[in-house]
Amino acid sequence: MRRRPGLSARLKLTLSYAGFLAVAGALLLAVVWVFLLRYVPDNPQGLLGISPNRYLLVRTFAPAAAVAMGFLLVFGLVGGWILAGRMLAPLTRITAAARLAGNGSLSHRIRMRGRQDEFRELADAFDTMLGQLESHVAEQRRFAANASHELRTPLAISQTLLDVAHKDPARDRGDLIERLRTVNTRAIALTDALLLLSRSDRGNFTRESVDLSLVAEEAAETLLPFAERRGITLDVTGGATLTSGSAELLLRMVTNLVQNAVVHNLPAGGTVTVRTEVQGGTSVLRVENTGHPLPPELVPTLTEPFRRGTERVRTGEHAGVGLGLAIVHSIVHAHDGTLDLAPRPAGGLLATVRLPATP
Repeated sequence: MRRRPGLSARLKLTLSYAGFLAVAGALLLAVVWVFLLRYVPDNPQGLLGISPNRYLLVRTFAPAAAVAMGFLLVFGLVGGWILAGRMLAPLTRITAAARLAGNGSLSHRIRMRGRQDEFRELADAFDTMLGQLESHVAEQRRFAANASHELRTPLAISQTLLDVAHKDPARDRGDLIERLRTVNTRAIALTDALLLLSRSDRGNFTRESVDLSLVAEEAAETLLPFAERRGITLDVTGGATLTSGSAELLLRMVTNLVQNAVVHNLPAGGTVTVRTEVQGGTSVLRVENTGHPLPPELVPTLTEPFRRGTERVRTGEHAGVGLGLAIVHSIVHAHDGTLDLAPRPAGGLLATVRLPATP
């Protein structure tokens, strides 16, 4: 925004200091006049030294008072300019850092030293904001790069299949159509997941009362055929667990957790346990599955976009796109909750979601 030029804060403070000193000096002179010179007899014809004489005292005092006022004014201007500069020095550093951030340099930090005051509190808050912005921008860039790569893969496969069909007209078209259908389904699933992730990040949804136990039963019922084909047993327990949020997003959250538990499970004979309960003022959802042991350093990264575990479904129904737990984390965060992932000692994963409970 373009603004008309005005006085700087340093000059305003300088004028304020000088004006304050001038007013204080004038008040001091007024006090001298009111409480001292006013009661001295006024005898212009008298001689100084014989009796108090207001006329001669004023003639002697006025030039000295004028000099003192002039000195106070100059002293106020010079001293005020120096003091204002020292006081506003931290603000100058903050302004320089803000300009650097505006030009795209988010790695710069003020790191102002000294005891705590308003300027240092502002500098610390600005450093914290820059750190969060830098982390968010880096995450968005990494996400964009990964999303571009993931979307490019099905498009490249489709292009290859079409090139092969063009060069070999006698090739079985039914097989080509089926492969294109599989690739296209994966691209659509990836696009839907990206849109859902963006929607949950924005948090623009209508809140309503949702029972997590009913949501868990619905998700388990939807995924039961998929679990049975893989030889996985689904167990859902728990009473009414109410929270406030989007029923659609919460259903997707539970579905992704259960699907992830089924996919990353034992080849056969594994189990997935879903429990809901209320602890104090918190609605808790736990999804636990058997499976192969997970490295502890891998677990904290599972909520990153396009981060997959040790096993992945590559073809067929419910093929993963690497956004399942990232979407879960985003939905939980949008509902003011927390998501904890912990590896089970015997193998597998325990996912715990805590959301604010409602009566």
